[in-house]
Amino acid sequence: MANIKLRSAAMTAVLVLSLLSGCGTGGTSAETGSADTASSQVASAEEMAAPEEVVEEGMEPIPGDQVKNGVYDIIVDSSSRMFHITKCELTVKDGSMTAVMTMGGTGYLYVFMGTGEQAVQADESEYIGFEQTGSGEHTFTVPVEALDKGISCAAFSRNKKKWYDRTLLFRADSLPTDALSEEIRTTPESLQLQDGTYTVEVTLTGGSGRATVSSPAELVVADGTVTARLVWSSPNYDYMKVDGVQYNPVNTEGNATFDIPVTVFDYKMPVSADTTAMSTPHEIEYFLYFDSSTIKAK
Repeated sequence: MANIKLRSAAMTAVLVLSLLSGCGTGGTSAETGSADTASSQVASAEEMAAPEEVVEEGMEPIPGDQVKNGVYDIIVDSSSRMFHITKCELTVKDGSMTAVMTMGGTGYLYVFMGTGEQAVQADESEYIGFEQTGSGEHTFTVPVEALDKGISCAAFSRNKKKWYDRTLLFRADSLPTDALSEEIRTTPESLQLQDGTYTVEVTLTGGSGRATVSSPAELVVADGTVTARLVWSSPNYDYMKVDGVQYNPVNTEGNATFDIPVTVFDYKMPVSADTTAMSTPHEIEYFLYFDSSTIKAK
């Protein structure tokens, strides 16, 4: 492993020196290279596929001080399919966040947390080189400014010898709900609801966007546990999962209905549901948003 990392570092150093030899760190004078030369080392819009929007409407940045210390698997959305992250591990400590991104290929030699134009002007010490795992995968360890925020990340192509602009989004909704501070979510315990039956407004997002759930939904509170009766707009769901636990329908006729635990209010709660509407069953990821301000005794 040490030899692999040394070879990676040596390769990176050679390429960085080659990259900087024509532009320096300033890239504006005859002595250090021209601005035009620096710009030529950044891929143009015509050289890149159209970027995908990764920040969703309603998202608010979540800084590290609102995430509990720990190590979490997290989903990272990329604005480019060419910069594919197969898995990512987020480490949070005392308000600071770093992520180890495992790439779907080996086409990038290093990344820079910023734009390509900023990368060619930056000192080489700010470039983040890859590390190679025992199975040959490339990983980059990067700082994470905030979750649910579009973060600029330039990636240097091994073949093209150019910087490519990407936007990354580290998704807070892929973390366990108890990883987030109660400043940005509402726990069932914090509501201190008395045992009984209530209603609450709920919205569903995710999937193809065609499925919906009935709102308001019925809530049952018993011994501190909050259970929602969720009625889908289709009969074609044979189970749901919440935090990896499977729940089966409570009805045999009509639209699929499930009793599931509510783990968080005022924040997107990740769930999955298996649809039988296609030729073969498919488990689809969804999010439920239970608005605690709409809770009413039934």
